[in-house]
Amino acid sequence: KGFMLDEKYGYVHSCPTNLGTGMRASVHIDLPGWTEHGVDKLKARCEELALQPRGTRGESGGQTGCTYDISNKHRLGYSEIQLVQTMIDGVNTLYKEDLEWQEKLFKFPDIKSTHSLVAKHVTKEIWEKLGKHVTKTAGFTLYKAIACAIEFDNQHCGIYAGDWDSYKDFADVFDPLIQEYHGISADAKHTSDMDFSKITGNVNPAAPVHSTRIRVGRSIDGFGLSPGITKEQRLGVEKLMKAAFATFKDELSGQYYPLAGMDETIRQQLVDDHFLFVSGDRNLQVAGMERDWPEGRGIFHNTDKTFLVWVNEEDQLRIISMEKGGDVLGVFKRLAKGIQAVGDSVEKESGKGFMLDEKYGYVHSCPTNLGTGMRASVHIDLPGWTKEGVDKLKARCEVLALQPRGTRGESGGQTG
Repeated sequence: KGFMLDEKYGYVHSCPTNLGTGMRASVHIDLPGWTEHGVDKLKARCEELALQPRGTRGESGGQTGCTYDISNKHRLGYSEIQLVQTMIDGVNTLYKEDLEWQEKLFKFPDIKSTHSLVAKHVTKEIWEKLGKHVTKTAGFTLYKAIACAIEFDNQHCGIYAGDWDSYKDFADVFDPLIQEYHGISADAKHTSDMDFSKITGNVNPAAPVHSTRIRVGRSIDGFGLSPGITKEQRLGVEKLMKAAFATFKDELSGQYYPLAGMDETIRQQLVDDHFLFVSGDRNLQVAGMERDWPEGRGIFHNTDKTFLVWVNEEDQLRIISMEKGGDVLGVFKRLAKGIQAVGDSVEKESGKGFMLDEKYGYVHSCPTNLGTGMRASVHIDLPGWTKEGVDKLKARCEVLALQPRGTRGESGGQTG
């Protein structure tokens, strides 16, 4: 007997996609220039060259870093020699173009935010050392990290991390920048403590507090951070969180609403509740956080609407506890309980924990959020201070290690 060889369809296989040669000729090759230029653009270029790019972990394993599996796209209609030649010629073309992209993309950039921390700490010497480096987890580069400082002229910090590797691999930039921003020493270590029993007292019940809100960010180890996270990783985070939400009981129990395919009635309700995060923030777009929007993103809230989790916004997770009035201790208790529930479920499902750095605490995409990643706040009427003067209130808050701002968010201003 011989091999099954059909006159029309070539070598016979169980799957018709393999008919013809049944051959897949491939190489694993590093393409940092193309990675920086964009994976979608690499895919389009491979289509023109009759090639198929994929990650090094197989057909559905995703792609990380700058290493790709490049193979011939076709099986049927071409001879084995033609397909091998196509692969050789195509890989050589991609490599030549990759060098051109490296030359263009990895040269020392023009940093528009000249007074930013990035402009101070990303020197030509540092760039020569780190400019071509690509991180392992998310394929992130220093160019991507400082994209906002390059694009805009109004950045104070101007840098984001694409994965935990970024803080380690680009430490020559991140370490001094973080130390300067947070006012910590080079040998500082962070301590986290969520034991609410250690909190004494509460906000004066007579104080005119409208509402209390405490939020933290959390990132699951093994996945990229929002600026660098791959599509597969983002969906992996969402999958873990869906499993976690299903385990929530009592006051934490509720429902998850994915942004993709969201019903208009639900969307409007989330807008009315001021729960919905939306696309369109230019900083987040330039930093790479709105890629593949809205896939892999969503919002969970409990039945009472006092506990929320944002999935895959600026951070993998934003965990929020809030309620009307000034019971800060009660809000913090619920937050601690919710964080524990999320962490326990993720560890049970995946064996992974939250990214917790000995030096910088909980890891976030923005270095300004390192440490606790927590913002505990109240909305309160202060007519006496308003009459005395907002600038004087700001000065007093500085003495008390507090930050005052308007009720419309970080840049929304203050009225009343």
